[in-house]
Amino acid sequence: MAWNEPGNDNRDPWNNKGGNQGPPDLDEVVRKLQDKVGGLFGGGGRGGNGDGGGARAGGGGGFGLVFAGLAAAAVIAAAVNSFYIIQPAERGVIQRFGAYHEVVGPGPHLKLPFIDTQQPVNVDQINKFVHRAQMLTKDENIADVTVEVQFRVQDPADFLFQDANPPRTLHNAMESTLREVIGKSNLDEIITENRSGIALAVQKGTQDLVDLYRSGLKVLNINIQDAKPPEAVADAFADAIRAREDRERAQNQAKAYANDVVPRARGAAARQLEDAKAYKAKVVAEAEGESSRFGALLAEYRKAPQVTRERLYLDSMQDVLQGTGKVLLDVKEGSNLTYLPLDRMIRPGSGPTSFDPDTVLRPQQSDSSRVDVPGMVTPGGDRTPLSRERGRR
Repeated sequence: MAWNEPGNDNRDPWNNKGGNQGPPDLDEVVRKLQDKVGGLFGGGGRGGNGDGGGARAGGGGGFGLVFAGLAAAAVIAAAVNSFYIIQPAERGVIQRFGAYHEVVGPGPHLKLPFIDTQQPVNVDQINKFVHRAQMLTKDENIADVTVEVQFRVQDPADFLFQDANPPRTLHNAMESTLREVIGKSNLDEIITENRSGIALAVQKGTQDLVDLYRSGLKVLNINIQDAKPPEAVADAFADAIRAREDRERAQNQAKAYANDVVPRARGAAARQLEDAKAYKAKVVAEAEGESSRFGALLAEYRKAPQVTRERLYLDSMQDVLQGTGKVLLDVKEGSNLTYLPLDRMIRPGSGPTSFDPDTVLRPQQSDSSRVDVPGMVTPGGDRTPLSRERGRR
């Protein structure tokens, strides 16, 4: 049976027991709601009866409970808000009433609740970006350069408050410095000879600009990944590089040859100098010896002039006659037939033979009269030994 059928008055959804009177009055519902809210916060209801007073008494007790709950919640929220932890790789930037206050290190910290705010900044994370552009060089060539930049946050306060976009500032500073350095360098220096020096110059100039703008960043490294001429002139430039390599190879070969020849020439020169010094020392020593010998001879000549003069004469004659090819014989007794030692005189390597009168032996008396001369061949084919050594005085 439907609720609005005749005879089913108790099934009215608005609980209207007075019959079919329609929905409840909206103003009445609002009024009741206002009375309940007023009683909750200690306000009086619309009526002055005992029910209104009871509502006000119950509302005062509810307000005390709500206030205690709100106070406890506020204390808990303040305690939670005043404690924070900064991670090892971070630095905490503290703001008090919205203004910068200080930078704190890693670890647990306390702050004023609902007054201080903290913002962690990672200072150990290494960031990087790659920049590629074509630039004009000092020798009016165009170089296609690719650069990789690595950086991190150095000053968290400057990073957050002094620059609106620090990474963009770093990018622009690096590009400006790179164009300046490339514009002061030749193409060969950029591509092969001085890439590391150019990278260091760009890093230093970029860091100076970043510090000037107070961006709070630290440039860790700038690496020139690639530097080459444009594609239109790549073949001609490759030929130029090969020619330069050939020149360097020829120079290295010349240096190797010089390193081989020059030390030997210096050694030969040093050897000749030492030989000259030795010859000088020899000549000086011989001259000093001759001088000393002459002084000693002079002293002996003063003691015995005649003997010394005769001895000098004999020595001089021996030296003169020693170089001749004549043989002198002093034989007082003997036959006229004498055999000369022609085999010794014409033998290669043998010098001329000379005989001192004192070295001639007396001829021996035998059946066949003959005279034996030292070093000569007798008619019988025998050789008589010399009486003393050649040149003996």
